[in-house]
Amino acid sequence: MTDTPGRLLRLLSLLQTPREWPGSELAERLGVSPRTVRRDISRLRDLGYPVEATVGAAGGYTLVAGTAMPPLLLDDDEAVAIAVGLRTAAGNAVEGIEESSARALAKLEQVLPSRLRYRVRTLGAATMPMTGDEPAIDADALTVLAAAVANREKVRFTYRARDSSESSRLVEPLRLVSSGRRWYLVAFDNHRDGWRSFRVDRIHWPRAVGARTVRRELPAASAADYVAGRRTDWGTPIYHVAVTFQAPAASVAGRLGDAPGEIEALGEDRCRLAGDRDDSIDWLASRMLTLGCEFDVHGPPELAEALRAISARAARATSAHDSTR
Repeated sequence: MTDTPGRLLRLLSLLQTPREWPGSELAERLGVSPRTVRRDISRLRDLGYPVEATVGAAGGYTLVAGTAMPPLLLDDDEAVAIAVGLRTAAGNAVEGIEESSARALAKLEQVLPSRLRYRVRTLGAATMPMTGDEPAIDADALTVLAAAVANREKVRFTYRARDSSESSRLVEPLRLVSSGRRWYLVAFDNHRDGWRSFRVDRIHWPRAVGARTVRRELPAASAADYVAGRRTDWGTPIYHVAVTFQAPAASVAGRLGDAPGEIEALGEDRCRLAGDRDDSIDWLASRMLTLGCEFDVHGPPELAEALRAISARAARATSAHDSTR
């Protein structure tokens, strides 16, 4: 390969594979001499790509993390995957990430070949994220928690419960779990001496304290199973919700907002909500009554009871009004 720019791009593409490349193998792949490979490695370093070299029989070249973000080479499928991911992130529940995602997407789409732009826009036109009115998650807080999970460091934070009371927590984070537009931190609570799941949007001022976590056995097959099947930190059980609405799925999704699960269309004017709710069932009952459509509750019994309680309060209110007429 005599074209130096093209050869450098090919070399960079090889180095972006996470492995150590012997100089002889790179020379063979590129069809050049080991000396040319060394010169090209030097050129990449001058362009800001942090390429490390190790000596010896097992040595070679590796592209490592640097202090700045260098350009990356992506194949077609990788470029489309990132573009679709950025479109999704632009409607995410993580506060502050929407604008950054939109800027990154604009830069990527500007340089995409027309055939890839068509694929990205086709996928974007055919899909729609379901948004809600739940609190946004602080991206910085999520980053601190993710780093603590990766580094196995204890974290201290202030936690706001459902009744707005606040408490200081010292925890050993295990995993972050994403469920719909909500994030949960599964951690061992040192103050409560037990496993807990915390809603990340209720975590404030998280900070790593440096102390290492202890290996403990989670009482579930995985962190996701723990969030789905265990009582959450604020003491509310998981409710398995199933409701059929006599209304279009798009209308119910738009009005219901923080839906506990998936809304499946059963026709043009009928849909079914099925999923788990880990918060106040009274809130869900109240929100359902604002939809202005008929619906059938298949479960849980607590949802039916909450609706009956609201109906009873409404009956008492109208009864008091009638008696004054």
